[in-house]
Amino acid sequence: MTIHEERRVLRYGDDPQQEVGVWSPTGRPRGTAVLVHGGYWRTPWAADLMHPLVPALLERGWRVAVPEYRRIGSGGGWPETSDDVAAGLAALHEQDDDTGPVLLVGHSAGGHLALLHSAVADAVVALAPVTDLVRGYAEGIGSGAVAELVGASPESDPEAYRTASPRQRPWPACPVLVVHGTDDARVPVEHSRDYAAAAAADGAAVELVEPEQLDHMALIDPDAPHWPGVRAWIDAVLRP
Repeated sequence: MTIHEERRVLRYGDDPQQEVGVWSPTGRPRGTAVLVHGGYWRTPWAADLMHPLVPALLERGWRVAVPEYRRIGSGGGWPETSDDVAAGLAALHEQDDDTGPVLLVGHSAGGHLALLHSAVADAVVALAPVTDLVRGYAEGIGSGAVAELVGASPESDPEAYRTASPRQRPWPACPVLVVHGTDDARVPVEHSRDYAAAAAADGAAVELVEPEQLDHMALIDPDAPHWPGVRAWIDAVLRP
């Protein structure tokens, strides 16, 4: 049986993209792991980017959910993209009353979305997340992806950047692990360093791990060298 055959689909809106793929382990799940994909919020990057992590989390007893959302070029942008993630998370909660702890795992732009929605989580793993949209706009990361997402500059719409940027929002109340390769060519590691340092200065539970020679896409490879440490952190903060 393939991963696609095992998947159940939960819909949370009328748009074909507004769905959550859900996989359930054998027996009672230890909780729900929600995997939020990246791709600088753009079409065509889609939820299947996170599928390699699904079997590894299922084997450890997690119910796994992978939301799709409207993206730039297919009805998304700010705030629609973020609203879709919120609606998908709410639909998961409504579907099952007793799901155990919620773990959010976000990669790249998905890390940005996971940090924004950390209020519904018991822990967050942010893999090379986009943390500062004001700085990202100024530096033109992702070939201008931040400008495409928000549709405005920080000067012309400061309120949108205040609400859309993890760096400008209150710190997550739950534990956060940020994993960011020192040689990442797509999202600058300096952004995660500054985010973690500022969080630590304010007493927030944000931990940063910086593996060397870790390609941006290798972050979502469950066989990559950083994953044993990620699993150990998850087990420590969300004990089985």
